[in-house]
Amino acid sequence: MNQLAIVLMSQGKYKEAEQIHLQALQLREKVLGKEHPSTLTSMDSLAIVLACQGKYEEAEQMHRQALQGKEKVLGPDHTSTLDTVNNLGNLYRDQRRLGEAEAMYQRALEGKKKALGPDHPKLIYYNESTRAKKPLQILSNTKRQVSKAL
Repeated sequence: MNQLAIVLMSQGKYKEAEQIHLQALQLREKVLGKEHPSTLTSMDSLAIVLACQGKYEEAEQMHRQALQGKEKVLGPDHTSTLDTVNNLGNLYRDQRRLGEAEAMYQRALEGKKKALGPDHPKLIYYNESTRAKKPLQILSNTKRQVSKAL
């Protein structure tokens, strides 16, 4: 089900993808329970498609619920937990909540380095995300300067 939702998302069919992710989440909650890692991952996936539709409050609530569950069940340093931290950072970035995004990205990067080792190939993505920090800082500074000028 999740793969179908991912394909639908890549085609811009967000409402259809949302329905598939919601069905998967409901099924996993029923069969596996609300705190099962797969259920929590489904919750995180649903949050991503909600954010793609601009449903930021709902997406944030769902990401936070998934994060809280993963921290409880898997621990704060588990790679799946850190994936959710990164996804929350993406949501904050999309909302231009740059300080919060940076904090989430930093937590995800440091946790992944600790869990996988500093030279693990998966860290290329996270290292690239933190490189985005500089443009985000420039954007944030520019925004402050424009606000002062007005």
